[in-house]
Amino acid sequence: MNTACLPMSYAMPESAPVPADDSALVQRSIGGDIRAFELLYRKHVGRVHGAILRIVGMNHARAEELTQDAFVRAWQKLAGFRFESAFSTWLYRLGVNVALMDLRGAGNEQNVDDEVLELAAGGDVPFCAGERADLEQAVAKLPPRARAVLVLHDVEGWKHEEIARELGMAVGSSKAQLHRARGLVRKLLGAAA
Repeated sequence: MNTACLPMSYAMPESAPVPADDSALVQRSIGGDIRAFELLYRKHVGRVHGAILRIVGMNHARAEELTQDAFVRAWQKLAGFRFESAFSTWLYRLGVNVALMDLRGAGNEQNVDDEVLELAAGGDVPFCAGERADLEQAVAKLPPRARAVLVLHDVEGWKHEEIARELGMAVGSSKAQLHRARGLVRKLLGAAA
């Protein structure tokens, strides 16, 4: 992790032992122990990156940038963590919110819609071998909002009310986007067969 963005003046001495559980690491991090925060980073970066990667449509470079943004924001907001939920849940939600904010700022829904609908209608869709790779590629080709709803609902287990609140849409729109996304995935997978 690039700790250049993190305030080095708060670092604790190198000789201080670093605990392994999240609560203790968070407490140490709040106190400025960058080594403790690096351990939290190493422990949770895979799950946060995976969620962001799915939301941004398998754009690895963008997912890397957003993952780093999420951890910088986590460092900045750590003092506000109230220990009401697990740190992993708080961090994961922060990472997802970073990806969703990026999605909201993209503003390219219509362009992607036309391309995906054309591909689903029978265009040549290059897929990797294997069912999982095919599914990941199909999800990556979805329009951004439909992809976000599908990933948050079907992969991450969010309820439509949560999705609607985070994406600024009605619950009915979330359900419609999910139905649309599933239909497009079926068409894309059918075109690949």
